[in-house]
Amino acid sequence: MTNKKVIIDVNEPVLGRNDSIAADNRNQFEREKVLTVNVLSSPGSGKTAILERTLDDLRGKLRIGVIVGDLQTDNDARRLAGKEAPVYQINTNDICHLEANMIQRALKQFNLSGLDILFIENVGNLVCPSSFDLGEKLRVGILSVTEGEDKPLKYPTLFKTCDVVLVNKMDIADAVGFQDEVAICNIHAITPRAEIIKISARTGQGMDGWYDYLQARFSGK
Repeated sequence: MTNKKVIIDVNEPVLGRNDSIAADNRNQFEREKVLTVNVLSSPGSGKTAILERTLDDLRGKLRIGVIVGDLQTDNDARRLAGKEAPVYQINTNDICHLEANMIQRALKQFNLSGLDILFIENVGNLVCPSSFDLGEKLRVGILSVTEGEDKPLKYPTLFKTCDVVLVNKMDIADAVGFQDEVAICNIHAITPRAEIIKISARTGQGMDGWYDYLQARFSGK
């Protein structure tokens, strides 16, 4: 009797179920006219800092909600609390990304008819989140200057799915020797269609360009 090796590909069924739920989420967002933005990056790139400043600066201009994804703790959700925006924390425990069913459950905590934009701050990871559609309209990738110019080349799957890439921490670019022209070339090599906006969440540099982008996409959603 010979042993026969059987390989089962579980990715397709898992992603197929996720995509079905994501489609339901997307339909709900479209019915309620909510622009949903999936924010992806590595840990420490400045996702939460960008959202903090965005909530402050767009207060009274756009009605914004936030879903925060982390393996553990509600630290980021607490940072975003108190800015007149509904915030809901998802702890994924040992899962390195958010999935569409997690977002579907979280939506029960929101009055979508009272929102213009819903940000989803994904788990800090440059690999897993890129494969999971959550039902979002926009994907935003964040590259911080401290990560180096080559991250888009090393992690192309994430960057090629992004509609816009925010290059954050530009206020310290010179200090860390970051070559922004090289980084931009690398991003465009992976995703020619993506818009690139250089910003600093700490100083506010370039943030108006980010807000203009959001306003334009909300108006055209």
